[in-house]
Amino acid sequence: MSNDEKAPESARNAIADAALQPATRLVHGGYDGKTWHGFVNPPVVHASTVLFESADAHFHNRARYTYGRQATPTTEALQDAVSELEGAAGTKLAPSGLGAVTLALLSCLSAGDHLLMVDTTYGPTRHFCDTLLARLGVETTYYDPHVGAGIAALMRPNTKAVFLEAPGTATFEMQDIPAIVAVARAHGATVLMDNTWATPLYFKPLAFGVDLSIQAATKYFCGHSDVLLGTVAASERALPALAATHRQLGLHTAPDDVYQIYRGLKTLEVRLARHHVNGVAVAEWLLSRPEVTRVRHPALPSDPGHALWKRDFSGASGLFAFDLAPVSETALAAFFDTLTLFGMGYSWGGYESLAIRARPDLARTAVPWTEAGPVVRLHIGLEDPRDLTADLARGFAAMAAA
Repeated sequence: MSNDEKAPESARNAIADAALQPATRLVHGGYDGKTWHGFVNPPVVHASTVLFESADAHFHNRARYTYGRQATPTTEALQDAVSELEGAAGTKLAPSGLGAVTLALLSCLSAGDHLLMVDTTYGPTRHFCDTLLARLGVETTYYDPHVGAGIAALMRPNTKAVFLEAPGTATFEMQDIPAIVAVARAHGATVLMDNTWATPLYFKPLAFGVDLSIQAATKYFCGHSDVLLGTVAASERALPALAATHRQLGLHTAPDDVYQIYRGLKTLEVRLARHHVNGVAVAEWLLSRPEVTRVRHPALPSDPGHALWKRDFSGASGLFAFDLAPVSETALAAFFDTLTLFGMGYSWGGYESLAIRARPDLARTAVPWTEAGPVVRLHIGLEDPRDLTADLARGFAAMAAA
């Protein structure tokens, strides 16, 4: 096994005490300052060429680091921190969240294979399946997120992977993850999950039998809307193929970006706790608005997926959606254009609040979309929720006036 296919060697510095709480692990995991002249943070190593100390090290590949693309102290610090947080055998980095999704899928699929993909997946993930994966000879079937153990009826002899995302993109349906994992594992399929919404703080996919846990680190791991990066944490079973695919694709993440994500992890627990509280506060306020026909937030007792969320998850992020009663395009535009604290922009997970119009009607095939009114997706940031609800109220007033 080559150096970059092993679990990170610096994992020996990871904290071994299983009694430590997640917030403590986030602060202390991934790097030991005593190993680098006492500096608290890891060095940001910019490197392509790495010099061998001797001909023997060169001839027999005995050096810990051999090339900048394969590993540096900077990338190892982040990989180790994520592996510890995820409970993973090892982690690989990708240049974006979508890059992490594609890396994970390519690591377990080949021509002639069949993939089961949740119908509520991230739009670019669906596009990758319908384009490049199809061109490579992989067939994708989209399934209802509510299928649960019924996914057994969709399994084929060549079904090699089952992909989950909970809650679902834009409409936030929960999935019965243990039931789906049990069926997939019984058929020998690799189970993948995009867990960006909850992060490993609020849900640990690998502990539920998932093989590959995917994070768009662009979102909450970063927390400041200024870096693109993705992570894939693997079980012992899935790590060799993941590491080999990562090397074959020649994936590399810039050292400054890696460091920014590593630094963001240190405050993930306190930031995510505030996103949870603020998100629930705004969601509960929206329940009282006459313009709103439904609030799609699994932490609300009124949400259809609440029981599954409460059973399996320990918290919620700041991302959710709500449905409006049917309104004209002009009125909907007035709502968005009046908002001042909510920016209109893609992505989420930063400190700021965002609002966009979601279009599930354009991206569902397993279950037809039948809702009449528009869907608005919100990301609730770290602002005071009283200011955010006042901003939304001004938007609703402008919508009514239009």
